[in-house]
Amino acid sequence: MNRHFTRIAALTLTAAAALTLSACGSDDSSGKAGTESPGADAGDEAAKAPSPSASSTAAAGRPHIELPADLKLTFEGVATGDPVKDAVLVDNAERMRAVDAAIAGTDPEGKAIRFYNTGRALEAAVSWIGQFEKADATVTGRVRYFERKVTLKSPTSAVLTFCADESKGFSKDKKTGKVAKTPVTENSFVHYDTRLDKNADGVWQTSQIVSTRGLAQCQP
Repeated sequence: MNRHFTRIAALTLTAAAALTLSACGSDDSSGKAGTESPGADAGDEAAKAPSPSASSTAAAGRPHIELPADLKLTFEGVATGDPVKDAVLVDNAERMRAVDAAIAGTDPEGKAIRFYNTGRALEAAVSWIGQFEKADATVTGRVRYFERKVTLKSPTSAVLTFCADESKGFSKDKKTGKVAKTPVTENSFVHYDTRLDKNADGVWQTSQIVSTRGLAQCQP
């Protein structure tokens, strides 16, 4: 394996906010996965639902997010029955899709990234996307998001925790199309702890995000 491909293999599909690379990556806006997180004081897998993009982008001013045909993201538990919690879930899903769209090149200007992120989460997401660009890599495969739980802290602040199954998601060399497949381990499953803040336009923007790999609660 040459040095360029080894570098690509170190990237992961949904590590949207990492400041440093590891073998599997990390979505951690602080760069310290496993430390106290935005949702440390927060608190069944729902039926699979289609991407929320169609409904969310219908709202005024929301960017349309398109992913490449070889990249599939599935979000479970889209509807809770609470309209505010549902809005948080939809905007979080669009945030995750926005990062992968920027990496894959379907949103080269990163408009959706800036729409759905703010503060440290935005800085970290931009940094992570830049590492894919530097490695001349993109993303492919399937990722499933599940156990998505919202806790409302105020009318404009919420904590969302969720898990990601990255066992079928991989990085890919843009030039050769070679996929950097990695073995499935407990670290293929990631726990996310995020904070979202509602802006003046009614968008729930992710402001903090911390991830921890291998937690028992996200294992199959």
